[in-house]
Amino acid sequence: MSRVTCDLTVSLDGFVAGPHQSPEEPLGKRGESLHRWQFEEREANAAEIAGILEAGAYIMGRNMFAGPGADVWSEDWRGWWGEEPPYHAPVFVLTHHSHEPLEMEGGTTFHFVTDGIESALAQAREAAGDRNVAIAGGAHTARQYLSAGLMDELRLHISPVILGGGERLLEDVGELKLEPIDVRGTGLVTHVRYRVGH
Repeated sequence: MSRVTCDLTVSLDGFVAGPHQSPEEPLGKRGESLHRWQFEEREANAAEIAGILEAGAYIMGRNMFAGPGADVWSEDWRGWWGEEPPYHAPVFVLTHHSHEPLEMEGGTTFHFVTDGIESALAQAREAAGDRNVAIAGGAHTARQYLSAGLMDELRLHISPVILGGGERLLEDVGELKLEPIDVRGTGLVTHVRYRVGH
């Protein structure tokens, strides 16, 4: 059976987004600085970047698709990634807002799931076949899957940045069993892969 993985970049003080998230700054104040490693050290971190995009299907929260705000987004909204998002696979968006699937270029189709995390996972597993399912984010979505014992591997990309507030990843997730299985780093990030115990 395929595994459920999750790649998230996190600050040293445990935040995946900074304070004061808004549609103009969806990652909050200084949140963009977390991801410098993906752009400024792309070659040195090529394996980890490839790992983020290896899944056969993805699950994300409503805020990751449309940004913070009311659950209903503008009808002409098509995501943050332009007409060819990087996923090239089905993406299941957790939301309370029913919406027809949104087919993009390059093989990405956004499907909108209104009946919970287990339903999204079942649909993603079916779509992925024997490939992994990735929890793409954000923090709230990752916490739900961790708390429910539905994640197999957590891959943290730790940026040497202090955000001082924002969206915390490991809050109210219970007593997790995390076994480090790989650690490596570059100047802008430390990658730690954890096996999540159930």
